[in-house]
Amino acid sequence: MTDLDTTGRMPALYIGHGAPPLLDDPVWSGQLSSWAADLPRPKAILIVSAHWESAPVSLTASGAPLVYDFGGFAPKYYQMTYETPDATSLAKRIAAMMPSTEPVHQHHSRGLDHGAWVPLKIMYPEADVPVLQMSLPTDDPYKLMKLGERLRPLRDEGVLIIGSGFLTHGLPFLTDWSIEAKAPGWSREFDAWAGEALARGDVDELAAYRSKAPGMPYAHPTVEHYTPLFVTLGAASTADEPGNQVVDGFWMGLSKRSLQVA
Repeated sequence: MTDLDTTGRMPALYIGHGAPPLLDDPVWSGQLSSWAADLPRPKAILIVSAHWESAPVSLTASGAPLVYDFGGFAPKYYQMTYETPDATSLAKRIAAMMPSTEPVHQHHSRGLDHGAWVPLKIMYPEADVPVLQMSLPTDDPYKLMKLGERLRPLRDEGVLIIGSGFLTHGLPFLTDWSIEAKAPGWSREFDAWAGEALARGDVDELAAYRSKAPGMPYAHPTVEHYTPLFVTLGAASTADEPGNQVVDGFWMGLSKRSLQVA
């Protein structure tokens, strides 16, 4: 796949992606934009979003329409587009990387969901980088780290690997839906625990979140917004080497803590 070859290794990221109103939030959108500007220029982007849980591993189709997988927002968000260059060569490369016992399913009509296109519209607004979305095939942290490990060589080929979720996501337990809402105790406690574990590079602690993390199960009544983190950790050069926590703080009371690993 010579069109993706480059010198130097791209980092891997875990980002909070936010709902569509993130696009109108100057603070968080500014953080994401500045972060992207500080990164090496990617040849392509592979993103794993919380909003596509599907096994076996599945890939989006280049040129397919966006998925507007949300409700109750302003009409303008349902008219947005994000048309990126063809990523077929990356899809073929990924399919070739997977073991024969774990074939990849190539969708022919599914485009990027909002866990992918909302943050990428901020980070790469020109839409001039090929983007491929991969499904989240399991919630097992160690299996997801193994998947990230298989994908790791892509980083040497200029591919930016992104796990996209939200470090806390207890939507059923929110009482204030304003962007500046005070974070509930369960959100603050889980965020502090995760931030400390990430600072230590304690992968096993992070993987044992169901039993060890304070704020559970309120922080994650379902876990798909947390588990993309493990794809990112698996794609790291060394999974237990502490990464750089680039973004922190809260949005609608939820933790937007985000990570970059070498």
